[in-house]
Amino acid sequence: MPKSARLFIAVAALLMSAGYALPLWRVDLIAPQYPEGLGMLIRVNTVVGVKEQDLNSINNLNHYIGMKHIEPDAIPELRYMPAILGALILSALAVAALGKRPVLYAWSALLVAVLGAGLYDYWRWGYDYGHNLDVEAAIIKIPGMTYQPPLIGSKQLLNFTATSWPASGGWLLIGATALVAAAVWQSARHRSPMPAAST
Repeated sequence: MPKSARLFIAVAALLMSAGYALPLWRVDLIAPQYPEGLGMLIRVNTVVGVKEQDLNSINNLNHYIGMKHIEPDAIPELRYMPAILGALILSALAVAALGKRPVLYAWSALLVAVLGAGLYDYWRWGYDYGHNLDVEAAIIKIPGMTYQPPLIGSKQLLNFTATSWPASGGWLLIGATALVAAAVWQSARHRSPMPAAST
């Protein structure tokens, strides 16, 4: 690996470490009765409201349509995500220290797989909350209506506009992934030429 690629990986590890301090994802809900909006932030180990009472307000709204309450302690992924992130950071530093191209390629594939699995799990989590409704307990019943928030972008849910985007920590993870891609590209460019066959 060239020095530039090793530096990219080390900086990527630094960016990923911000995931412990900054939220990874943000969901906002805006409606006429909530012009200031409600929002929640998904952190590496919990889910909180953008404002102090937002998560409680969202759970109260969910009760009307039969959705389960969002209880961070009941979400198993939030218990092991800090360890997964830590393993990625430490292994990134090891990749930068070793400077071996095959190790970089293997670790890059692992990173893509972990991030892809994380996005799928977030989609599956939203699907479960939006589709598996307690119809009997719901005050508002609309046959065939589901309330899955968008994975990325905006979606209309009754009179609410739901928006889902990476938060600051998520954007830093995206930046780290871009640096890893740059490191792979640099390493591929600087591949040592094969020695010429003797005649």
